[in-house]
Amino acid sequence: MSSPPTAPAGSPILEMARRAAEYRAAGRRIIDLTLGEPDFAPPVHAVAAAQRAAARPMGYTSASGTPELRRAARHALERDRALSYSDAEVAVGCGAKQVIFNAFFATLRPGDEVIIPAPYWASYPDMVRLCGAVPVIVPCPAESGFRLTPDAVAAAVTERTRWIVLNAPGNPSGATYGHDLLAGLAEVLRRHPSTLILSDEIYAHIRYHAGEYVSIAQVAPDLRERILLVDGVSKAYAMTGWRVGWGFGAPDLIHRITAVQTHNCTQTSTVSQIAAVAALQGPQDLLAERRETYRRRRDAGLAILKRSRHLDTVEPDGAFYLFPRLAAGNDLAAADALLEAGCATVPGSAFGAPGHLRLSFATDIAALEEGCRIIVATLDGISA
Repeated sequence: MSSPPTAPAGSPILEMARRAAEYRAAGRRIIDLTLGEPDFAPPVHAVAAAQRAAARPMGYTSASGTPELRRAARHALERDRALSYSDAEVAVGCGAKQVIFNAFFATLRPGDEVIIPAPYWASYPDMVRLCGAVPVIVPCPAESGFRLTPDAVAAAVTERTRWIVLNAPGNPSGATYGHDLLAGLAEVLRRHPSTLILSDEIYAHIRYHAGEYVSIAQVAPDLRERILLVDGVSKAYAMTGWRVGWGFGAPDLIHRITAVQTHNCTQTSTVSQIAAVAALQGPQDLLAERRETYRRRRDAGLAILKRSRHLDTVEPDGAFYLFPRLAAGNDLAAADALLEAGCATVPGSAFGAPGHLRLSFATDIAALEEGCRIIVATLDGISA
């Protein structure tokens, strides 16, 4: 009888947030730069739709989401990324996170491998391990722009590779992929037809370079049947707690994802789905407005961090994180020292990138600037 998968550790991001909350409860002033939690309110039209819906009876919906939400998600993807999917190619979950887990659970078997570029979102490896599979971590350092390269994929892929993970803009790096690099990755993956491609695009609307977002689903339409494109309302629409995400993929994969959903939580909250429809169909001006706010925060934080000779910070292309590299020292010890000094960060080791720190700038600019000043003063003091 096979052994069950090793129980994962809790989220290191949530652990640092918990420690920061404990310090605040004890009366300490702590600038919290840990969570990827937008500080904006949800769109007013989404809230209004939820309020109206909550006043009337609501029952179960389909495990794959309401027809209205699947249609709204499809139309939004066509509007924003010129990609067209049918209703049978959409699965709705309790956030993008659950869609990804359901996909892994539905397809991975013990011994399967999943290629994960590092730095990575902290949950990817543990999701894979929970399914009894093996995360294959491929380092993508700052010198490569934190991007996975075709050569790195070619070296990592084996006959056991079941998935490869792409996350752009990346958490925690903010890295994005251009057309040529995605085309190069696609060329390698064409030689490995049993490998599925997870394209986690939850931060697609939060990017700072000119031009349209580029998805591997656009660049390599011939790989469409192998791509699961994941998105949701949590980041762009500041609806993290509403827990609504979705995935676009081949009908067979969507059927498997939905089958898993029927047995773990049945469906995403009905009222949240109604709110998500309103967010997708309502005015979209707030996306550009909030992106500019994030850009100002990014630039303000970078300006302060660059004053320290002990930090090297790459300007992120997207998302809302700064990911400075320590010139010397242990990132775990540095995060502890910074918490004691009054600023909560997440050590880069949580993302497969020791020697870095992750700072969320999804927070008030004054708090961000204060936190960055604490970081610079503390690290400069330690190294003096």
